[in-house]
Amino acid sequence: MNAISGKDRRILRDLAKRQAETAHAPRMDELRRDWTLHGNFDGSSRPMVLIETWTFAEDVIPQLMECEGEDARGLEWQLHYNAINHEKFGDDTIVSDYLPETCRRFFVPFGIEPEAEHTADPSGKPGLGHRFVARIGDLAEDFHKLGKSRFGIDREATRARMDFVNDAVGDILPARLVGGSLYAGPTMDIVHIMKMEDMFTAMYDYPELFHKMMDMLTEDYLEFFGLLEAEGVLLPTCGERGVAQGTYCYNDELPETGERLKTSQVWGYMDSQETSGVSPEMYAEFVAPYYRRISGRYGLLSYGCCEAVHPIWDCFLSGLPNLRKVSVSPWCDEEFIGERLRGRRTAYLRKPSPNLLGVGAELDEAEVARHMDRTVAAARGCSLEIIQRDVYRINNTWEKVRRYVELIRKSCEKI
Repeated sequence: MNAISGKDRRILRDLAKRQAETAHAPRMDELRRDWTLHGNFDGSSRPMVLIETWTFAEDVIPQLMECEGEDARGLEWQLHYNAINHEKFGDDTIVSDYLPETCRRFFVPFGIEPEAEHTADPSGKPGLGHRFVARIGDLAEDFHKLGKSRFGIDREATRARMDFVNDAVGDILPARLVGGSLYAGPTMDIVHIMKMEDMFTAMYDYPELFHKMMDMLTEDYLEFFGLLEAEGVLLPTCGERGVAQGTYCYNDELPETGERLKTSQVWGYMDSQETSGVSPEMYAEFVAPYYRRISGRYGLLSYGCCEAVHPIWDCFLSGLPNLRKVSVSPWCDEEFIGERLRGRRTAYLRKPSPNLLGVGAELDEAEVARHMDRTVAAARGCSLEIIQRDVYRINNTWEKVRRYVELIRKSCEKI
């Protein structure tokens, strides 16, 4: 990494001091207590509210940037990002007195690097819209292309990043190696190299080969997790560590300290958005056995992204003893999931429609209230998290985000 100029260093250190002060403020102590109660499924815990910012960060962070060097700007962006939810939006984001770094690792399913074709945004840079280039067509004809997955750990890159951060601001805001939740998404891996319609028809045309493909990938994931265990890179996933889907790892079931942990002592995450178009019966036959094997290696499990989970609740999710968070997306039957989770040690992880926040310069406050009132009513008696994700533009009006959080809290206070 490039050297940091004196001017850039002063900017970074001022930001680091501000974050350290925020991390030790009474408000952070209150939030940590609230998240601890929530993660332990304490009956007195309140609904927690988070805004996932990285998708629309381009609308709020560039105007704050002052550094000139490329590497310095990368760290400056991170420091602004760490503080912006607390300073601008007023949600329940935790601000830490350190900069977390996880041990870099990689996993290339079937040894095939995905290739994507992107649209171009007005500046000519790759845009959000994209499609993956299919490498597998007819599964019978192309099965020989499916090889052994490649995976490993990049300790050198991890050390280089930590050294860079510590050289710049480490005496104020040290880089700390922390645990990261495990992740496996076999159906996403397949859709990255195979068109979705071809994946669907392969289940019908070549059921034995489809099972073989899923089994190969499952075994590779389990072998990868075994490598992480053997190399001693699994660290505690508790407290304010992230567990995907924009949420935290607070819980009273997994180790808070220690090294060389097992996969059974950390959080893991899975989803299967790509099979939203198949029946629960087909999911139970072609997906559930492999997801059960993988998720069974985790200590605790968070499941789901944008897919509706209510169709597979009875045939799969309800039987997972380590399930502690489940995504309730805009396409999910809120009332159904609320009934199933009531009194259960599984958080109702609500993802509201991104249209509520992302469309227009002004909030439709009546619609936000109606939407949130329904969610809070459906989740009565559940451990509720409302996490706004997938918003890619806020029309450069950060005040709208703060008001959105206020409206969510008002709905929560009604019940």
